[in-house]
Amino acid sequence: MTEPIERQVLIKSPLHSLHQQLGATMIERDGWSLPESYGDVLFEYAAMRERGCGIIDLSNRGRMLVSGSEAVQFLNGLITNDMKTLAENTWMPAAFPNVHGRLIASVRVIRLKDEGEGKKAGPIFLIDTEAATHERALKTIERFTLAGDFRVADITGQTALLSIQGRMATDVVRAVLGDEAASIASNQAIQIAFQQSEPPARVTVIRTDSAAAGFHLVAPSDLAGVIWEALVSAGARPVGYDAFEILRIEAGQPIYGVDMDETNVISETALDDAVSYTKGCYVGQEIIARIKYRGHVAKKLTGLTFEQAVKVEAGAAINSTDGKEVGRITSKTYSPHLGRTIALGYLKYDYLGSDTSVKVIAGDEELLAQVTQLPFVRGSSL
Repeated sequence: MTEPIERQVLIKSPLHSLHQQLGATMIERDGWSLPESYGDVLFEYAAMRERGCGIIDLSNRGRMLVSGSEAVQFLNGLITNDMKTLAENTWMPAAFPNVHGRLIASVRVIRLKDEGEGKKAGPIFLIDTEAATHERALKTIERFTLAGDFRVADITGQTALLSIQGRMATDVVRAVLGDEAASIASNQAIQIAFQQSEPPARVTVIRTDSAAAGFHLVAPSDLAGVIWEALVSAGARPVGYDAFEILRIEAGQPIYGVDMDETNVISETALDDAVSYTKGCYVGQEIIARIKYRGHVAKKLTGLTFEQAVKVEAGAAINSTDGKEVGRITSKTYSPHLGRTIALGYLKYDYLGSDTSVKVIAGDEELLAQVTQLPFVRGSSL
C-alpha cells in the first residue's frame, strides 16, 4: 500500500478571492498562492512602466514590528546599515548577515513615529522582507528579545501590502489617501487614517522612489479589498507577478533563492546601498569590511544586455571572449522598454567593467552580451 502524499496548503493573501474574481491565473511561490497574470502580461507591464499606474499584491512579503527603548542598539548589532541615522518617518535598505558575512535576508527598514512621550518615548521599526526570508529574519531577531528592552511582533498575517507604481501613481494615491500621503518624498513613510473605514484605520504609506512614482501601502487585512478597489477605481490596473518579474530585473533587484542565498557574502550581491561602512561593529562586519578595504570580491552580481531578443536560461554559463568560463546567469527576461533580452548574473571580478563583452552559452550557441551597470532602466526601484 502506498503512503498518501501530503498536499502543501498554500497561504492565501487577504485579496485571494478578489484576484480570482478578476480572472487571475494563480501560481505558487514560496508557499503562497499569487496572481501570475490577469490575462495580458504586456498590458500589465505597460501600466506600471509606460501608461499610467499598476497595483500589485505583495502581501506574501514578511512584515515585522520591532520596538523597545533598546531597539536601535540591538538592530544596529544585527544588520548592515546604520539605524542611528534613520530618522522618524523614513526608510533604508539593509541586510541581515551571519557571522561569516553571508546573507540571511535582505530587508527594508522603516522607522515609524516613535511611540510614547518624553522619557518614555521609544522607537518602532517596520521591517519588510521577502517571503523566502521571512522566517529567517524573524528568528534572527527573536533570538535576542530576552536580552533587553527589544520586542518583535510578526504582523504578516494581520496586514496586507499593496504596491502602486507608475507615472500616475501619485494621482491615484492622492485620490484615495489624500494630499499628505501623495506628497511624501522618496525614502519617506508616514501613517495616515484611511477615511473610508469606520472608524478610520491606520495605513502606512511608503514612498519607494521608482522611475516615475511608487508607493507601498501596509494596511489591516480586513480593509485590503476596500483599499484595492478604491485604488482601481482611481485608475490603477491590477498587475500579476509575470509583469512584476520583468520590472524587477529591469530594476536590477535580486531576489533570495534565485539571485542570492546563504552562500553569498553580502558584498557579492547588488545590495551596495544596504551596507554602512562607518557604523561600527555588527554581526559579520569584520568580513564585509575586510573585503572592501583589503581587496575585493572574487565575483559579483551584475547586469548583462544582449543585442536583441534571445533565448537564454537561468544557470547558463558566461564565458569571456577567449573562451574562459567567468560566470553564470541567475535571472533573465525580455525587456519591452529596452527591446532586448537582459539578465542578472555573477561574473568574476576582472570582467565587471561596464561594456565588457562576454558570451553566454545557450545550447550550441554563444550569444554576445555586454556587461551593464544596474539598474538597466535608470531610476527603477520597486
